[in-house]
Amino acid sequence: MSGITKEQAQNHFDNNFNSWIQEMGLTIEEIRPDFVSMRMPVSEKVIRTGGMICGQAIMALGDTAMVFAVAASVGRFVPMTTVNMQTSFLRAAMGDEMFCDVRIVKRGKRLVYGDMNLHMGDPEVTAAHATTSVMLL
Repeated sequence: MSGITKEQAQNHFDNNFNSWIQEMGLTIEEIRPDFVSMRMPVSEKVIRTGGMICGQAIMALGDTAMVFAVAASVGRFVPMTTVNMQTSFLRAAMGDEMFCDVRIVKRGKRLVYGDMNLHMGDPEVTAAHATTSVMLL
């Protein structure tokens, strides 16, 4: 069991992330061992011409969600750094909110691999897919 509640995760986010990430308004929707779902409200700060969510915001959502998926997998918040993130943008991301569901694929001694589905509320309609790895420090 992760031992990390939604409230603890949100508190960690609110007190430990850079202000520009906090300004995205991210919230933890679900957290359990090897899985996390985060929500990002769509605002003027994250959209570009045509009303689409910009790729940078999508990748920041995914990278941030991975921190919480790793913490849930390890059972606590630990220092880590992103090693790799491969993102495929599959369709225009437009709407009121975006979700990132991260599943830990493999946790090694130092490297943790994750699989991300970024969607606008229907997990079956993927807007972007990413795989990522982080190194535990």
